[in-house]
Amino acid sequence: MNGPALYERPSAPASWRVALPHSTAAVPVARALVRTALAEQEHSADCDTAELLTAELVANAVEHTSGSAPIELVVRLLPTGCRVEVHDGDPAPPGDLTRPARGEPDPWQEHGRGLLLIRTLSSSCGHRPTESGKAVWFHLSPVPRQRRPHA
Repeated sequence: MNGPALYERPSAPASWRVALPHSTAAVPVARALVRTALAEQEHSADCDTAELLTAELVANAVEHTSGSAPIELVVRLLPTGCRVEVHDGDPAPPGDLTRPARGEPDPWQEHGRGLLLIRTLSSSCGHRPTESGKAVWFHLSPVPRQRRPHA
């Protein structure tokens, strides 16, 4: 067929799945993977927000789960934005991820704001059981990138 195509089948969403060490060293690796994944998208979620929320999920998985089994990071770039999941081996659901905790976090405490950030900054978030534990996720809607003015 010659001439312009009237219909093009949409390409499959891009997806990455990476095993990370069960240590704090996983946090910068996870941030870098999300930054790299989003950098090539014409209309994607806000990279800074995605990195921040990914760091929170990975740090929570490291801090609140025991053992040395790897944590798994899954990044999916979808037409509706991006979805990031962190899989760990603990089946217990994460604190108050989908509903506000009673009261505000103590401003003098170092911890206690991660789930609040995820609830507040993501388009949606949640958790689900997996065969080996749970997956905690967030979704960010796409934000058109600003065009840079010509010099």
